[in-house]
Amino acid sequence: MIAQHHGPSSGPAAGAPTRERQDPNAMTDDLLIRGPAAAEQRLVLLHGWGADADDLLDLGEELAGRSTGVISLRAPEAHPHGVGRQWYDLQQPEWPGLAGARLQLRQRLEALAESLPLQQTIVLGFSQGAAMALDVAAELPVAAVVSCSGYPHPGWSPQAPLPPILLSHGRGDPVVPYAASEELQRLWRSAGGQCQLLGFPGGHTIDPALFPSIRSFLQEHWLPPSP
Repeated sequence: MIAQHHGPSSGPAAGAPTRERQDPNAMTDDLLIRGPAAAEQRLVLLHGWGADADDLLDLGEELAGRSTGVISLRAPEAHPHGVGRQWYDLQQPEWPGLAGARLQLRQRLEALAESLPLQQTIVLGFSQGAAMALDVAAELPVAAVVSCSGYPHPGWSPQAPLPPILLSHGRGDPVVPYAASEELQRLWRSAGGQCQLLGFPGGHTIDPALFPSIRSFLQEHWLPPSP
């Protein structure tokens, strides 16, 4: 199973500190990069609460293929339990850090567009990272969004035009109920967006049985390479 919890991964980091344009398989303080420097399509990964940028990196490369640029963003805050990171503190009432987290993620995605247009970028998030992906990327011209075990932020209301989204969620998820993705699907479709929900008989994870469907979704929505 993949990404089964909010907690951190024990996977290795990838490479030495450098800038994105210098080394396509590098690590900086706030992101991890894999794939060819001249890739014409990109997958951006947003990890869950208590994990870190390396948590989804191998998964992203497996789903996207070696010809695709894969960037895993590191959440900006240290996790309150002392290990891993968070996009905002889930333990504080009404999540006061959410507004700042939204703004910062938007700025980071827009900065990535300087090297490759967002129209050739798909954003994939898990759990808290999925909630952030849907909230922020919905307002940007990304090619698509993949939400794994995600949830809607309070009061969130997506507005057209919307990118297509793929939702995956375990029907037995004890951390984020399956009903959260059902609500995401309802909200997205109510706003006129294209949405598919893949349920599976599991918990808070990304089921490998869904990998072929996720790969097909990615390939369907990336723009064809430039001539």
